[in-house]
Amino acid sequence: DEEEDYMSDLFIKQDVRPGLPMVRRMKEAIQKEEKQKEANEKNRQKSIKEEEKERRDLVLKSALGSENKGFALLQKMGYKSGQALGRSGEGIVEPIPLNIKTGRSGLGHKELKKRKAEEKLENYRQKLLMKKQTNEQAADQFRIRFKNKQEERKMEGDLRKSQRACQQLDMQKDIDVPKETWYWLEPEEEDKKDEEDKEDECTSSDLSVSEKLHILTAYLREEHFYCIWCGTTYEDSEDLSSNCPGDSAADHD
Repeated sequence: DEEEDYMSDLFIKQDVRPGLPMVRRMKEAIQKEEKQKEANEKNRQKSIKEEEKERRDLVLKSALGSENKGFALLQKMGYKSGQALGRSGEGIVEPIPLNIKTGRSGLGHKELKKRKAEEKLENYRQKLLMKKQTNEQAADQFRIRFKNKQEERKMEGDLRKSQRACQQLDMQKDIDVPKETWYWLEPEEEDKKDEEDKEDECTSSDLSVSEKLHILTAYLREEHFYCIWCGTTYEDSEDLSSNCPGDSAADHD
């Protein structure tokens, strides 16, 4: 034999890309594995249940013939294949399908299982709803407490403002002693009047902050014709009643 010419077209046209033999081997191995699976599937012996199912499906797909007694009776009464039942043809055309039970569970097991699943889902929904309602109630309570705290701080600020105004106006009328002890700011309160979180120390009586504020503003209006929300001292009661919107912060808003 003549030696192969490595400069010939046969040698040059060969695919010599690196890694190509490995790709071919993998492809051949996959094809071999698929063929082996197909052969195993063909040679596998079917179970009794599978054989019964195949025979049953085959019979159910087959149309009834004249050898069937029921079909023969229908034909004698004028029935034709493919015709609907009933004198005027308003009945069904196809037979009622069979619902074959293959499992070992008792009758009604599927319905019971379905009902339990629905009850479980409903309980889960109820829990989510209750959790949502609880979170909403907690959020509402927090907003209410926060609002009440803000209103309380605002009242405390208005009360201190009224006490300072009362002290100044009383002293202008040469009143050296307040009508009530808490009508004036105590010295230590005067030094800390700008602290927002400071609690009212003038609590010698059982009156609340709102009650003190109402009493003190009424005193300022009657005695000095002064409104803390207007920041104005009026000439007399008539001038006060005609020009001042009211005797509370809500009336001035």
